[in-house]
Amino acid sequence: MKIPFLASLFIFLLVLGRALKKSTQSMEKEQQSFWQKERSSNSVRKKPLDNLNYLSILLEKLPTTAHLEDSIIRECVEILTALSECKIVNFTGISNTDLKLTYGTANITILTEYDQNYTVLVTTLQKWADKLYALEDIDSARTVLEYAVSVGSDVTQTYLLLAEIYKKQGSRERIDELMTAAGRLTTPSGKIILRKLQETYPKQ
Repeated sequence: MKIPFLASLFIFLLVLGRALKKSTQSMEKEQQSFWQKERSSNSVRKKPLDNLNYLSILLEKLPTTAHLEDSIIRECVEILTALSECKIVNFTGISNTDLKLTYGTANITILTEYDQNYTVLVTTLQKWADKLYALEDIDSARTVLEYAVSVGSDVTQTYLLLAEIYKKQGSRERIDELMTAAGRLTTPSGKIILRKLQETYPKQ
């Protein structure tokens, strides 16, 4: 009885060893590829940024005058007002290496600033919408969330809260549209958002 067991154990260890070796070789190859790409990106010359997909905050389309007596809402409106004077670009899912390869190493600082502005934009929109929803101003919350989706936000709560609002308002077709929007996201969050929406609101 011991011989078959030892033979099975030997085969298992052999297969495991080969798998680990293959995995290690694959990781080493990926690391070499990354560092080669990083070295190449550091020698790319500065390129013009005229063709970037800049976002404009259309304050007139947002409920900026509602509930300003609330400190959280007032803060959100102030942040968005200040951001409306800044350059904003959504680089979510794009690495600094790829940005340097595309636009040049000398542009990485300003590009990072544009991307950080985008992060502030979508997180502030979500904070604003959460507070509006808590105050039971559902229509205003919906407006803010829909705007967040329109600028490509991949904040999970944005989609889940908006879907909840659509459900309450009997707008099932809008939930389907929301799933389509989530499916277009290229970040890892996009797949998570889509799966959660599909699980919570399965098509009938």
